[in-house]
Amino acid sequence: MLVDMKLEVVVIPVADVDRSKAFYAGLGWRLDADFPFDNGFRVVQFTPPGAPCSVQFGSNITTAAPGSAQGMYLVVSDVQAAVDALAAHGAHPSEVFHPGAPGAQFRPDGADRVAGRADDGASYGSFATFSDPDGNRWLVQEITTRLPGRVDAAETSYASAADLAAAMHRASVAHGEHEKRIGHADADWPDWYARYMVAEQAGTELPT
Repeated sequence: MLVDMKLEVVVIPVADVDRSKAFYAGLGWRLDADFPFDNGFRVVQFTPPGAPCSVQFGSNITTAAPGSAQGMYLVVSDVQAAVDALAAHGAHPSEVFHPGAPGAQFRPDGADRVAGRADDGASYGSFATFSDPDGNRWLVQEITTRLPGRVDAAETSYASAADLAAAMHRASVAHGEHEKRIGHADADWPDWYARYMVAEQAGTELPT
């Protein structure tokens, strides 16, 4: 029998706890905890907006070298909006890019990156990066439609109001094309929206 194991926290190594705390607080991430102990151990936890997983850093929490955490994913529904928000909060993100060669999104030297979104706005294909003060590197990836099997087709959920609004906007655009095809207004548009949004998130065939 398999036991549910939910990824709850990722530890990132930092050199200056207070500097890192100020950085992640400045991004608008939720501060969940800051617990110092008499023996020098200290744990600080932040959660990105809409994320089910948190990050921890602190004193005597890891032997990994500060800045050695690389390629940690932050998934968004609009990568350009995420870049704009990160820049406004002082994170100095890269420009939006897509890989010119497989794996280019992970290369710290920026080689083989092609400026702009992936062709046709392909889900999973558009990225940006930013780093914290120690050089721990975050990878921002735009996902609008999940691959089949990646999620439970019977379950639909959105991490935030912004993600839900973005999904509704995509459904609205697709529904406009649907109404052009049928040649009249669709009175059952709420049902069509629901089918579209569930299928999009599950990675199954979209309604037309």
